Amino acid sequence: MDWQIVTWAAVALLLFAAEALAPGAFMLWLGFAAAAVFVGVLVFPGMPVLAQVAAFVVLSFLSIQIYRVWFRGRERSSDQPALNRRGEQLVGRVVALDRAIVQGRGRVQIADAYWEVIGPELPAGASVRVVASEGMSLRVEAVE
Repeated sequence: MDWQIVTWAAVALLLFAAEALAPGAFMLWLGFAAAAVFVGVLVFPGMPVLAQVAAFVVLSFLSIQIYRVWFRGRERSSDQPALNRRGEQLVGRVVALDRAIVQGRGRVQIADAYWEVIGPELPAGASVRVVASEGMSLRVEAVE
């Protein structure tokens, strides 16, 4: 068996394995390109190495473009877009201040967690509405 055939088969398998270990849909398309070159070398056994590498580069580029145009935009949207963004889930809630807002900073308790808040000067116990999430802090405004 020709070393070029074995090499392209190994490259394709390694790229598929890399995709399985670190999914991201990038190595998969390079693996498809390597598999296509493997088939090309099987069908045309005298293909020069430079032509094989050029075919791999072109097919890699084309396969990634196909992925970007046809598959990437068709991902399902989540019914819970803020699922792993806990601060964003709290936007709109009205809570009482646990600690007064002094010099722009205070604290609220929501469920079993304490959150640092940023907002106007208000006394402890005042009702505030969460208007935004900024990292580990919540921006609040007074409820009238």
